[in-house]
Amino acid sequence: MSVQELDIHLKTGATGVSRCWRVTRVDGTQYGFTDHDCDLSFDGTTFRAGTGLSAAALTQTTGLSVDNTEAVGALSDGAISEEDIFAGRFDSAEVEAWLVQWAAPENRVLQFRGTIGEITRANGAFSAELRGLAERMNVPTGRVFQRNCQAVLGERACGFDLETTGYWTEALVSTTDGRMFSFDGLMAFEPRWFERGHLQVLTGAAAGLSGAVKLDRVADDIRKVELWDSLRLPIAPGDRIRLTAGCDKRMETCRLKFVNLVNYQGFPDIPGDDWQAAHPTRLSSRDGGSLR
Repeated sequence: MSVQELDIHLKTGATGVSRCWRVTRVDGTQYGFTDHDCDLSFDGTTFRAGTGLSAAALTQTTGLSVDNTEAVGALSDGAISEEDIFAGRFDSAEVEAWLVQWAAPENRVLQFRGTIGEITRANGAFSAELRGLAERMNVPTGRVFQRNCQAVLGERACGFDLETTGYWTEALVSTTDGRMFSFDGLMAFEPRWFERGHLQVLTGAAAGLSGAVKLDRVADDIRKVELWDSLRLPIAPGDRIRLTAGCDKRMETCRLKFVNLVNYQGFPDIPGDDWQAAHPTRLSSRDGGSLR
């Protein structure tokens, strides 16, 4: 890649450049688009012409202000479909925008890197907000001193391996409306074992979609799992799903269910907010909860 050659080309005044966008979804699927009239290829990606995708002027600033722009395109089965957008497949997808000398694609410069924000759809087209890397600095960081664990199950701070046998399973859907799932069997797991965990669809039209589990109940040899939000693509009986165990963030759960107390990220023994007003009593356990 030669930025210098591109700069020399731009200084001639008679330029032949185009813009290319590479979109990488969270599930790893990549798309390439260009506003040139022919397909371009570099870095192992083919940037397709004729997709109807264009972008507004890029706003870039110095300092920590968030760079932003907007991408507008037509909805089509060959590029980006309305069903995929509605299902959330493009939420938080990574975007790279390049300025490319189309006659020599090796001469290019990366102008923007960020993620897709809010997406709107209307009249057979979509408009996607693109947020720069500085957007991540708007996310609050640090620790909160609270009774329950702050770690996300399976991530680095937690340290628990969710691939451990007994903490996940695959099964075939018996019935579902997109939010409530029923499974025959799965009696090897205790009731509420998957509560606060995840359900991921592995096959069928909704393959790749996932949701957080709200309730997990067992009755009459049927396991019923309810999600907080409905999955937005149809799921048919017989589709295969993966269920992953959940954690309610309590110290007892970390110790007994996951045997992972050494990595517990909560503070169960801190006094309550009104500890200074406490009076001697045998009933108060000083466990971080409210005074009785």
